[in-house]
Amino acid sequence: MQDKSIDVNYVADLARLELTKDECDRFSEQLNEVINFVKQLEKLETDSIEPMAHTSPVYDVMRDDVQRPGFGTDTALLNAPMTSNNQFKVTRVVES
Repeated sequence: MQDKSIDVNYVADLARLELTKDECDRFSEQLNEVINFVKQLEKLETDSIEPMAHTSPVYDVMRDDVQRPGFGTDTALLNAPMTSNNQFKVTRVVES
């Protein structure tokens, strides 16, 4: 990684933030500390490590997609606050 200082004022402008001079100085120091830490990580020898998407194995935790008997219209509409013609009735949310 090349040494590049982060223009805190530019980033603040992108985020539409107004920062004081002290805040800019403090954030610049903090960002440089983060960059220095990442530089330490770049020195790690990882050639013998196989690339992975997750740090731990991920197994399919979904249940099988099996057709099962459902409940009827009467049961589905039992607790509905409003119904009409065996359908849920809701207040209008889109103007025509």
